[in-house]
Amino acid sequence: MARKKYHEEPDNHERWLVSYADFMTLLFAFFVVMYAISSLNEGKYRVLSNSLTGAFGKTIIVPAKNQDVTYPAVVKLDPLPMVKQKNSEALRKEREQMTTVAKDIMTVLEPLVREGKVRVTQTSRGVTIEINASLLFAPGEARLNLDSVQALVAIASVLTLDNHAIQVDGHTDNVPIKNSIFPSNWELSAVRASTVARLLTENGVDEMRVTAVGQGAKLPAETNDTPEGRARNRRVSVTILAVLPEPVIDVPIRNNPTASSVRTEAN
Repeated sequence: MARKKYHEEPDNHERWLVSYADFMTLLFAFFVVMYAISSLNEGKYRVLSNSLTGAFGKTIIVPAKNQDVTYPAVVKLDPLPMVKQKNSEALRKEREQMTTVAKDIMTVLEPLVREGKVRVTQTSRGVTIEINASLLFAPGEARLNLDSVQALVAIASVLTLDNHAIQVDGHTDNVPIKNSIFPSNWELSAVRASTVARLLTENGVDEMRVTAVGQGAKLPAETNDTPEGRARNRRVSVTILAVLPEPVIDVPIRNNPTASSVRTEAN
C-alpha cells in the first residue's frame, strides 16, 4: 500500500497584522474614553444654567474651558414673604409682652424707682431691673437686708406670671476686697447674684428659669474714679431675657475687587 504524501502548509507572514489591528482598535477606544471624560459638556451646563435662572432670576455664565473664574460676593436671598411676616408678627408680640412685664415691674417698684435705687430698662435683650447694692447688702457682705426682701418678693410676684428665662448678674466697683469669705470681687459678686436668685426661686419663680452670674468689676455702669460712680457700679441686675432677638443685619461688603471676589486658578 502506497504511503500518503504529506503536504506542509506554507508560512503566513501577515498574521501579525491581526494582532496589530486589535491593538490599534483598543488604543483608539482608550483615547475616545479619555477624551469623553475630560471634555466639558457645555450642553448640560446650559440646561443647568437655564433651570437656575428660572428659579432665582439670576443669570449664570458658564465659563469656557481653561478660563479663570471670578466668583462674585455671596448674595443673601431674602426670606419668603410669608416667613418674614411670621417673624415680624412674633417679634411684635414678644416686644408687647416684654413691655407689659416692664410696666408691671415699674408699678410694684415705683417708690424705689423714684428714689433712684432701682432702674428698669428695656432693650432687644429683654427687660433689666437694676438694683443698687446699698438697698440689698451691707458693704462687703452678701446677706440681704431685711428692707430689701420686700422689694425682691414684689419682683418675684411679677416673674411668676411670666415664663421667660431670667439672668441675675452681680456687679462690684473696682476697689479690691480680700477677706476670709471673699478672696476677690468675683466671689462677692457671684454670691450676691446667687443670693438674689435663691430668694426669687423661694418665692415662686421656677429655678430652671434662673441663672446667677458674678461679673465682678468688669462691666461698670459709671466711672470708678468718683464715689458716686463706684456706688452706682455696686449693683445687682435681674434681666428677663427675650425669646426673639432683634433681626440680624448683614454687614455690606466693601466695593473692593480683592475683597468682594475670590479668584481660583486652574490646576
